[in-house]
Amino acid sequence: MTTIDYYFATFSPFTYLAGLRLEKIAARRGADINYKPLDLMGLFGRTGGQPPKDRHPSRQEYRLQEMRRQAAKSGLPFNMKPAHFPTNPAPSSYAFIAAQKAGGGDLGALAHGFTRAVWAEDKDIAQDDVIESCLKAAGFDPALAHSGLLVGAETYARNLDDAVAAGAFGAPFYVVGDERFWGQDRLDDLDAHLVALSA
Repeated sequence: MTTIDYYFATFSPFTYLAGLRLEKIAARRGADINYKPLDLMGLFGRTGGQPPKDRHPSRQEYRLQEMRRQAAKSGLPFNMKPAHFPTNPAPSSYAFIAAQKAGGGDLGALAHGFTRAVWAEDKDIAQDDVIESCLKAAGFDPALAHSGLLVGAETYARNLDDAVAAGAFGAPFYVVGDERFWGQDRLDDLDAHLVALSA
């Protein structure tokens, strides 16, 4: 079975705008998803990128235009100026990793729930109550927000190393073997690649 390594950040607007399209593609093509939440700012620093606030004004303006266009295309509710961005993505990422280990819920829904909380619900995903609510909504035990923090930190750091080694430099980023796809607007290309692999 084909595996998609999915590098994402729990506060990334473009991860949010992917919705649950990856999960639908994987189900349709019989592929597994290996969810790998990571430190996006750390990834930028290690691959020649910059946080949005440090980019040239023309790049900042283009990012905002692209967010607006992609939000309209997705049909998802989207706040261009969320109350809690940027925020600390580590606590939600650790909770995701704990949920991944525990099983029993929907990881796609959880990843989307964290990003939706930031970009559509004006919630701070660094806060325990928000993390607990997202876990519960995705079918996980809310107490996972407070468990496995050491393992979460270690896995979070390893995911960043894995992303750099795999050639990822942004989020969302999808890797299938040696083939890489950056951005939610490349999901159709990922889908086509999975079809070609099965032909």
